[in-house]
Amino acid sequence: MRFPQKASILGAVGLLALTAAACGDDDSAASVPEGPAIVIGAQDFGESAILSEIYGQALSAAGYPVEQQSLGGYRDLVFTAFDGGDINFTAEYAASAIDFMEPDTATGDIVETAGALRTALSPLGLVALDASPAIDSNSFVVTPETAAALEAQTVSSLTDDLTLGGPTDCPENASCIPGLIETYGVDLSANFVPLDGGGPLTVAALEGGEIDVAILFSTDGIIADKGWVVLEDDMGLINADNIIPITNDEVVAAYGDAFTALVNSISAALSTEELTELNRQFGIDKKDADAVATGWLTTEGLISPGGHSWASPSRPALGRAVLGVLEAEAALDAEVATRDDAVWW
Repeated sequence: MRFPQKASILGAVGLLALTAAACGDDDSAASVPEGPAIVIGAQDFGESAILSEIYGQALSAAGYPVEQQSLGGYRDLVFTAFDGGDINFTAEYAASAIDFMEPDTATGDIVETAGALRTALSPLGLVALDASPAIDSNSFVVTPETAAALEAQTVSSLTDDLTLGGPTDCPENASCIPGLIETYGVDLSANFVPLDGGGPLTVAALEGGEIDVAILFSTDGIIADKGWVVLEDDMGLINADNIIPITNDEVVAAYGDAFTALVNSISAALSTEELTELNRQFGIDKKDADAVATGWLTTEGLISPGGHSWASPSRPALGRAVLGVLEAEAALDAEVATRDDAVWW
């Protein structure tokens, strides 16, 4: 059997590479107007560090001046840093941010929640860009065995006989047992086991079979590591804590639509499942946040394997095209290796 010429695949790679060079990094950098350094504030937990590196590396590769600024672990420090001019960009969480500014405003609807956040930010000279599909919120997590026994992988499939484990305030928290009763009509109070807030006690109890359902953060790396299942909140009990970049009016005015389009494309590319896997690499594999971010950006085609931009505002899909050709070549190599009659021409 004769196979397509490998040279043709390499030629395709070369053509794409030449296209990238013709429109390339130098041209991308030259097309970025003068403006302030984009100073990205990261809170002191792994996911925030990963997100800051993701946005920072992609923006830097596209020619924008970027700096990273470490902050403390509390949300008030983020807004204080904005107010003091120490940062002008951060990856926030929609529901948590609006409830910090205006308590009890967030809902399970990301459009409503993000809209309320934009309204609250506007008088401060701040702008919330598009929310990501990726969401980090409290979630109801089960083992694959429990998931298989349910009618569907949804919260509405839970039944009263299951044992729920989670934070001690769950019986009073509106998003926990009272919310399950009101929104879903399921009462897990009889078998509730008070543990911790998504910490090691809850993890150990689910792993050991002491509980059927655990309340964990939806992007906790342990979920990916153990192969557990996050049940879909199909009736919107949990507030929409989607990742949402916040910047200021000065940055938006200086860099314009190309900047916002690039940031929005980064946000759109990130899913909850992918963010969970990135957290697993950081928390369990002990990879550095910058390396985790680089790996994801490269896979998504937002930067090249060498760290250069294939994702300038005008060419967001070029990297994926190149990676697709490389993957096709690898697949062809694998197929050829299994055939004794392979002949290259």
